[in-house]
Amino acid sequence: MLELYHSINSVCAQKVRIALAEKGLPCQEHLMTLAGDQFDPAYMKLNPNGVVPTLIHDGRVVVESSVILYYLDEAFPEKPLMPRDPYERAVVRLYNKLIDEYVHNSCAILSFATAFRARLQRMTREAREAELSKSPLTKRTEFKLDVTDRGLESHFVVEAVAYHEKLLSRMDESLEHGRFLAGDGFSLAEAGVIPYIFRLEVLRLAKMWDKRPRIAAWWEQIRQRPSTRTAILDRMGDGDWAPFKNFEPDPWPSVRQMIKAA
Repeated sequence: MLELYHSINSVCAQKVRIALAEKGLPCQEHLMTLAGDQFDPAYMKLNPNGVVPTLIHDGRVVVESSVILYYLDEAFPEKPLMPRDPYERAVVRLYNKLIDEYVHNSCAILSFATAFRARLQRMTREAREAELSKSPLTKRTEFKLDVTDRGLESHFVVEAVAYHEKLLSRMDESLEHGRFLAGDGFSLAEAGVIPYIFRLEVLRLAKMWDKRPRIAAWWEQIRQRPSTRTAILDRMGDGDWAPFKNFEPDPWPSVRQMIKAA
């Protein structure tokens, strides 16, 4: 039996839901708000970092989204999402390594500098610091406080844009050789990358690939894929879309200048 603790807008949870959908694996869901329930002592026993997702398989706990992706593919080898070719398998791992080490925090920086900023700014600074400091991941607390205070003027944003550019450049190079990121078929590279491209889109930063038609074509086909719809698009209700609807200012002019200056 599979159980998944997750939230709708978590990019890491979206990765795992995509893999589950691609493999046709049912699971019992535990939907979390991430409004403090991730720091509940019972949940922290499952996931000491106080983040989602957390997978439980027959009573055994697996954490870290990239680890969960590999675990699912090995535990349920039907409909494999890892290529057979060793080089292509290495490509998948390199995509997920880039995401884990650089892109994920960069995604959080851009999200909190834009769409997620308004809610935190409505709090007093003391309340904001109290909420963000609950996380045991102190580095994330530091950058979330800074980008909430300074928005796109935070020094963290320039580096975050650069790491997204690195991801897009790697994708463009991969797609020069085929329709997918690691060989001829959909793989865990796609499962890992899709949520971050979707997040750029809803943050009004899709123009980052305007001059990369291969990525635009890839995203068009991926956006229509049943697993993307099941795992992300069809799961989002009004409350999930709300942070991305009317935030100001439009981040693209500032991000465009950062890209030009790089």
